Amino acid sequence: MDSNVITPEGFAELKQELDHLWRKERPEITKLVQWAASLGDRSDNADYQYNKKRLREIDRRVRFLRKRLEALRVVEYNPVQEGKAYFGAWVTLVDQDDTTLSFRIVGPDEIYNKKHYVSVNAPVVRACLGKSVGDEIVVRTSEAYKEWELESIEYNRPNAAE
Repeated sequence: MDSNVITPEGFAELKQELDHLWRKERPEITKLVQWAASLGDRSDNADYQYNKKRLREIDRRVRFLRKRLEALRVVEYNPVQEGKAYFGAWVTLVDQDDTTLSFRIVGPDEIYNKKHYVSVNAPVVRACLGKSVGDEIVVRTSEAYKEWELESIEYNRPNAAE
């Protein structure tokens, strides 16, 4: 599946991060750099060096986010998806030991700092795509394989499980 996909919520979060960095954090750090530079010798000025480094980090992230947001394709929910596991779905799997595994199928840009979000590129997700409730899922990795049963698929679940 295309790695440049993202949910509407994920796209909004990346845009919000870009906006915060560009409109709030960058101007604050720029002022600190100017203030520290006005103190004189920059080679021994820890405030200047630290804030200049932070400014470079912000600029790097802003460039990345701008390019990434242009490349991303927002995938909206479609009622045709009901009953099958597709992008944006909350999926619950159960194995023969009654161990459950619940996660949301999202794009690779959305998995960071979020519990229970799994990239569409992950082996477990690839095994689930297009399956229905009650279907057997076999997840193959380089080390082993595991069998699961698809127990539930939801599309309108709140984001409380992050």
